[in-house]
Amino acid sequence: MANWSDPRTTAAARPTAAGTRDAAIDAGLRSYMLSVYNYMASGVLLTGIVAYLFARSGAAEVVFSGGALRWLIILAPLAFVMVLSFGINRLSTFAAQALFWAFATVMGLSMSTIFLIYGGVDIAQAFFATAAAFAGLSLYGYTTKRDLSAFGTFLIMGVVGLLVASVINIFLQSSGLALVVSFLGVLIFAGLTAYDTQKIKSMYFYVAGTEMVGKSVIMGALSLYLDFVNMFTFLLQLMGNRD
Repeated sequence: MANWSDPRTTAAARPTAAGTRDAAIDAGLRSYMLSVYNYMASGVLLTGIVAYLFARSGAAEVVFSGGALRWLIILAPLAFVMVLSFGINRLSTFAAQALFWAFATVMGLSMSTIFLIYGGVDIAQAFFATAAAFAGLSLYGYTTKRDLSAFGTFLIMGVVGLLVASVINIFLQSSGLALVVSFLGVLIFAGLTAYDTQKIKSMYFYVAGTEMVGKSVIMGALSLYLDFVNMFTFLLQLMGNRD
């Protein structure tokens, strides 16, 4: 009799334990995703402030009129992305955070030219349209049960295609090709927003409870930041009127 276990007690205990565990996972996931979005949004805000101040100071017009410094500012964000992407395992969480803020700052210097080319109304309209689209697409990526990983390869190939087409158009200076690149750019980075959100959500279950959580937050924020900024840039090229 001492070894007998009431099945009703056992059955009642299981869902309680499972429910507690699921609630803890859900709370951890929400906290993790909130951290990702906070870093991403803060990075976008920092970039916007730096871009505006650099343009309004007159320094952007001087720097981008020619010279080696122009290329240093243009290429610097790529260097930061490569260091974070390929060196994240060797970096401390603090170092990864510092590099992310440095990247957002340098990206602001690089993007300051939009204030020299487009009017404030065009920039604001493109920004809010991008923010609305990003919110909807990221929400879809977070909530959908459909596996979006199959689209990832095609989307990355699309990014490579955009880069090639953009380089070619530097020499061709074709307005038609530029329009096509901008349109496809919006679609591709819209898809990547949903794809990356789902990937970031899935990554939580691999890093939860480990020292990689902080680094994973930074890398997730970087991915969504790049999706947002690229979608905004291509949308601005479609919607904006050059001054």
